[in-house]
Amino acid sequence: MDLRQLRFFLTVIDSGGFTRAAEKLNIAQSAISIGIKKLEEELEVKLFNRRERKITLTVEGESLAQNARNIFRKVDQARQEIADLRGLLKGEVQVGLTPMLSGFFFPKIIATFKQEFPALNISILGDSARNIQRQIIAGDIDIGIISGEIPAGLDSHHLLHDEVVACVHRYHPLAHKKHHPLRDLLRTPLVVFKEGYHLRKLVDELAVAEGIEPLIMAETNLSSLVRNLVKEELGLAFLLKMAVRNDPDIATLSCEPPIFLDLAIAWKKDATLSPANRAFVSFLMHEVDEYYMLAQDASTFPLP
Repeated sequence: MDLRQLRFFLTVIDSGGFTRAAEKLNIAQSAISIGIKKLEEELEVKLFNRRERKITLTVEGESLAQNARNIFRKVDQARQEIADLRGLLKGEVQVGLTPMLSGFFFPKIIATFKQEFPALNISILGDSARNIQRQIIAGDIDIGIISGEIPAGLDSHHLLHDEVVACVHRYHPLAHKKHHPLRDLLRTPLVVFKEGYHLRKLVDELAVAEGIEPLIMAETNLSSLVRNLVKEELGLAFLLKMAVRNDPDIATLSCEPPIFLDLAIAWKKDATLSPANRAFVSFLMHEVDEYYMLAQDASTFPLP
């Protein structure tokens, strides 16, 4: 089933017959007849009662007509929204990012977004997920990328699901194995984010559950510093796998049991996003979908 077949179907209904529909669409009547036949074969139903020179809809035809009209209303709405977004000449996007996210993936997204919508201003706030949540609720920023449980005052859309891995220097004694029990990793000297950051909260909670007092070598709110301290062999750090995927100096170790983190884009509950913010949210979701498609292709057809 495709839009062309549905268009033929509705035109036949609105025109009162195949001949008039063909004249209205300026195509051969046989093309419409073939299109309707294929539609009926695919759905395994008859859409029209054909009696003498009159046609009427079957029960199944009436159901399809209603759904087809809804589909075209949605298509028209989507086209209008895209046209509106393409025509944006002013506006500002205020988005909150955690430090870890600001160092990978998002710089490219922001640069590409500016190429697509050069007239829009984009303002980026770096802070912890908890503070980003507070500022969205307070109305200080419009949208933000957050992790963990979504507060009651926010609406959100899920973006990413990624593994949290232990990161060590490639020559670290633990680097020779790809999987390690979580309790052993937590007993290793750690480099962590400051309190208030979601990954720090996660590490603290895991350590309490295992009955371990972590040995913290350094704590910071700078993700680039966390990675560099790992490279200097100061300690192990827990990061999203995608954040260090292409770093040749860092070995990633999966925890046993594995740990995953979900990220979402959030905005104030019941708030109406501006056209500029809607453009950014739509663009971001498209880029995330494309990232996952490329990642899936890379895992299915790995480079030699």
